[in-house]
Amino acid sequence: MELSSFDIVAFVGFIAVVIGVSLYAARKEETTEDYFLAGRRLSWWLIGFSLIASNISSEHFVGMAGSGFGSMGLAVASYEWIAAVSLVIVGLVLLPRFLRSGIYTIPQFLEHRYNAGARAVMATYMMIMYVAVAFASILYAGAIGLQKIFGTDLTQGVWLIGILAAAYTIYGGLKAVVWSDLLQGAALLIGGAIVMVLGFQAVGGVGNFLETNADKLHTILPADDPDIPWTAMIIGIWIPNLFYWGLNQFITQRTLGAKSLAEGQKGIVFAAGLKLVMPFIIIFPGIMAFQLYADQIPADKIDLAYPTLIKNILPVGLRGIMFAALFGAVMSSLDSMLNSASTIFTMDLYRRHVRPNASPKRLITIGRIMTAVFVIIGCTIAPKLDNPRFGGIFKYIQLFQGFISPGILTVFVVGLLFRKAPPLAAIVGLLLNIPVYGLLLWLLPDVAFLNHMAITFGVILLAMLVITLVKPLAKPKTMPVNQDIDLRPSRLAVVMGAAVIVATAALYAVFW
Repeated sequence: MELSSFDIVAFVGFIAVVIGVSLYAARKEETTEDYFLAGRRLSWWLIGFSLIASNISSEHFVGMAGSGFGSMGLAVASYEWIAAVSLVIVGLVLLPRFLRSGIYTIPQFLEHRYNAGARAVMATYMMIMYVAVAFASILYAGAIGLQKIFGTDLTQGVWLIGILAAAYTIYGGLKAVVWSDLLQGAALLIGGAIVMVLGFQAVGGVGNFLETNADKLHTILPADDPDIPWTAMIIGIWIPNLFYWGLNQFITQRTLGAKSLAEGQKGIVFAAGLKLVMPFIIIFPGIMAFQLYADQIPADKIDLAYPTLIKNILPVGLRGIMFAALFGAVMSSLDSMLNSASTIFTMDLYRRHVRPNASPKRLITIGRIMTAVFVIIGCTIAPKLDNPRFGGIFKYIQLFQGFISPGILTVFVVGLLFRKAPPLAAIVGLLLNIPVYGLLLWLLPDVAFLNHMAITFGVILLAMLVITLVKPLAKPKTMPVNQDIDLRPSRLAVVMGAAVIVATAALYAVFW
């Protein structure tokens, strides 16, 4: 695809502005709290935009749109709409507990509630999942977009994206990340809206789109559906959503950096509202690509749906803008993931088990070194994901997340509801996840992986409750209390959270 001079200027200018603003915003990072939590001074609007920009990335534009193109259709929107409700739960139930304890990382909370062993196991799980699955997947999906639209080599695209995202993340920490997310999130939403509007024009209008694709515009699928059966809506789909939005350092780090509980809650609910509209600018274009180009895209290459749509409907001049939006979407997730992975390694493993008395300067240096290491590992793995057997990059991420998410969610649920649950229960729960989930995938390959997650959750819950009954704590652990943050809740967040839940129910009623 030939680029005009305007395309090139738009792309280079956007990337330069993002990096420049991010580095300027993070120019005074002196303490670990500054570097890893932005000094705990984040406002609601920064938190909300950063949550969305960090989440919605190339695996959505490429992977989720591809799922819309494929057999799932609009049913894949459940990941977004259930996420909206999950965010409300996180903001009103989990965030107050996390901020009250003054933690840097989510694994740190497990040490306060259980012991250092539980913290170390979760931290190890999270780092492996970030680097080997999520980070590599986003790099791959971003490079696929560049390859399809602009003809770049897949491996070269992976390294280009990885190096640019690492550049300002290594230097500026979380503050650089959230400011880059603000800029990239705006470009992401605008670019996605442009593609949606032009897509409606290409398919003959909204009415023709809805009529032609009526069979794909359903959110509730049969019980034997291999991806999102209606049975998974009861428990299965809630597991990855509650884990991702509430217990995933990659996402929660910016909420831990809130300057008050009220600001954090408003930011989370703001993000929940934005999640409700995401399927319209991501999944609808994937379905449009099916209507327009089903004969051009192989069934085993559904990840090409969104890039193909962009290639064919965007006029010269807008390509550079969309290039920048896609590139920004990729980097906004990568920078957050890099910062969170380095935070977990530095605070949960290095400072806790290697050098407890390390100075803030040394901890920041270790964080920067590990960010670079993670980039190298991720960029090495990413090109290897170009294999049809994964069934699309979005499904790949969700599928492999099941090796850790049910166990982590169960450990937190039991720890919060049963105050006498012992450390042994947490360790057993975390370690059971991989063999139980793996065995289910092997023995029941035709069952949807979301149902595998639900079964795994049930097995781990039973095991933890039995251990708690047999060997309960003699005395519940006392959690620390952070005296330096305003813990008054936001009434506005409660009202708006209720509105999000009602709106979610209405969307399901319309697209039943």
